[in-house]
Amino acid sequence: MATEFVLPELGEGIEEADVTNVYVHEGDTLELEQAVIEIETEKATVDVPSEVVGLVQSILVSVGDTIQPGQAILTFGEGAEPAPKSGSPEPETTLQSPPPVQAEAAEAPATPQNALAAAAASTASSEAEAKSEASRTPTPAPAFTETRGLDDAKPVFASPSTRKFAREIGVDLRKIEGTGPGGRISESDIKLHARKHSAATAGGLASGEPGHPELPDFFRYGPIERQKLSRFRRTVARNMATSWDQIPRVSLQHTADVTDLEEFRQSQKQRAVEAGGSLTMTAILVKIAAAALHAQPTVNSSLDLANGELIVKHHFHIGVAVDTDRGLVVPVIRDVDQKNFIEIGVELTQLAERARQNKLSLEEMRGGTFTVTNLGGLGTGFFSPVINWPQTAILAVGRAEKTPVYQGDEVVPRLRLPLTLAFDHRAFDGADGARFMAWMVDAINQPLMLALEG
Repeated sequence: MATEFVLPELGEGIEEADVTNVYVHEGDTLELEQAVIEIETEKATVDVPSEVVGLVQSILVSVGDTIQPGQAILTFGEGAEPAPKSGSPEPETTLQSPPPVQAEAAEAPATPQNALAAAAASTASSEAEAKSEASRTPTPAPAFTETRGLDDAKPVFASPSTRKFAREIGVDLRKIEGTGPGGRISESDIKLHARKHSAATAGGLASGEPGHPELPDFFRYGPIERQKLSRFRRTVARNMATSWDQIPRVSLQHTADVTDLEEFRQSQKQRAVEAGGSLTMTAILVKIAAAALHAQPTVNSSLDLANGELIVKHHFHIGVAVDTDRGLVVPVIRDVDQKNFIEIGVELTQLAERARQNKLSLEEMRGGTFTVTNLGGLGTGFFSPVINWPQTAILAVGRAEKTPVYQGDEVVPRLRLPLTLAFDHRAFDGADGARFMAWMVDAINQPLMLALEG
């Protein structure tokens, strides 16, 4: 008798993943914890280890498939031995969740003729089950009928739990065609509708959907290449569109004199090397930012409009943007206020390397309260970053340059660093942001204080 091995739960808010690699073949004998497939979730790529020892009988997924927790990946032949449940760790997969009220945009299909195939695939199983039930179940009594709304002649069939789910994610049941018996609407119908709707607002990914004009025929003007967006890139597009659409941003720019701070960094960088990392300007600024957040706590916050509250966080987990060949990822350094700059430098070095090797776990990118992004290494000066929702502020660091500066009547060269604070003006006012930046600039001018902390 064949034994199925199914995709385990991937973590809160993660309902599906793309198969990016299949490591095994029919006839292989698997060992416990041996990697079976590689999957890509919204911001991480992870291996799924085998929880069964035995001979692979059939493989049920292929590269490019979108799969869900509980879906069968492969089958083992007779004699397969399942691993003890108590000793089977779940894959390291927990990541910064997308906005809870926005369903994920539909994945690009395998064929251009079916632009919603991947979205429909995530609910195909439950839809098929509902349709099968419809063939043998009589039309339900009108206990769930609702005739209010867009079309008074059109009843809406849905259970109380389904109606509650629709209210929670902001979907109007009157706009949904139910696939259940007698047109009953299920949660799967709601999810599919939400995916179709979100495609129209996912950063312009759904040209041709309502509200978005059709793209022109670019091929008429010359050669083109279509590159399929990865799940990671689609998630970035959705999150950036959400931030840009929802957050009224204000940017404050300051120029900090980092001449003495750079001398201090040079004097201390060997300590970081000996500890297994490097002491960069970003690492030092992360430490200063944590202290500034402690002094101006409203900047370390999230906005809860539904309850009319500002959530001020008394923990300081700072995300640092890292450029990788997959795109920008933001690993989080936790409890920055409890670490010295050498410890932060080592941890940032290790996280950045893991990010570039695509080895970050989802948990390592979750829970940030504030973000620092540095484009100075690419020659950028001042720039306006997009806020990493649900945070309310982000610090952008540009390239430091030597500039002639008056000191009394004398002109001397000083190293000046461009800094930009972008923040959500709904959460706090410009004066709060200005005090935060002033605090940072004052701290940057006092590297001796950093030495005492180190």
